Amino acid sequence: MRIHSQEHIAFSTNRAQRNATDIEKTLLKLGSGSKVAKGSQNASGLAISETMRAQIRGLSQAQRNMQDGLSVLESSNEGLNNVNELLQRAREMAVAAANGTLTDQDREASAMELNQIMESINDTAGKLEFNTKHILGDNAPIVLQVGANPGQQMTIGNIDVSTKTLGLDGASISTREDAEKLISTIDKAIGTISSHLTKVGSEMEAIEHHLTNALVFEGNLTKSLSLLADTDMAEEMMNFVQQDIRQKGDQLLIKTVNSNLQDVLSILK
Repeated sequence: MRIHSQEHIAFSTNRAQRNATDIEKTLLKLGSGSKVAKGSQNASGLAISETMRAQIRGLSQAQRNMQDGLSVLESSNEGLNNVNELLQRAREMAVAAANGTLTDQDREASAMELNQIMESINDTAGKLEFNTKHILGDNAPIVLQVGANPGQQMTIGNIDVSTKTLGLDGASISTREDAEKLISTIDKAIGTISSHLTKVGSEMEAIEHHLTNALVFEGNLTKSLSLLADTDMAEEMMNFVQQDIRQKGDQLLIKTVNSNLQDVLSILK
């Protein structure tokens, strides 16, 4: 008489062990939400996903950098508009002072206001800052990192609107001739400010284009990373249900075979 039990138990036990390992992997994916929670699950996939994750985080930071750049340019734009208004007022005064009906006392009073205007222009140039960086009175440009990788940069700034740069040092309306000469000088200064405003506007537009591209690129990378690394919850739940059924079936088979073996042995006693 032969009792064929050992081979069934060995087969079911081995299958139960493999199934337990599969269940552990499935639960890990369900718990972490990641297909590659361990490098052993997909070594190459893990390397690719980490590279993509670094690019995504870099792009996210680059967008914050560009937002800072836009803030700098918005501040520059406001400062330039302020200087432009001051220049317009100074030109108005120069036109008035060029009229021969003014007395020396009139011109002296106007000169005091003109000096105040020049001081205000220098004050704007010297004190307008962003994060302690001068943005209208310093020739040092600001370099923005607009991408996740080396070399993806953009330079902004390089604007100086001090009276010295604008050719307004020593501006005077003490005489009619000085006032007439000052009109032409202020016209050139207004032209310079207009050029700066155009430059600031084009830089803002360029940053907005970079910002849009970075946002789209980040979204595409995030979607690709999700497909590569994120767990398909529905699929893994189905796997878990199947594995659980097989596990319970193997356990039942092992229990039944052991029970039958005990029954046969009890007969032989």
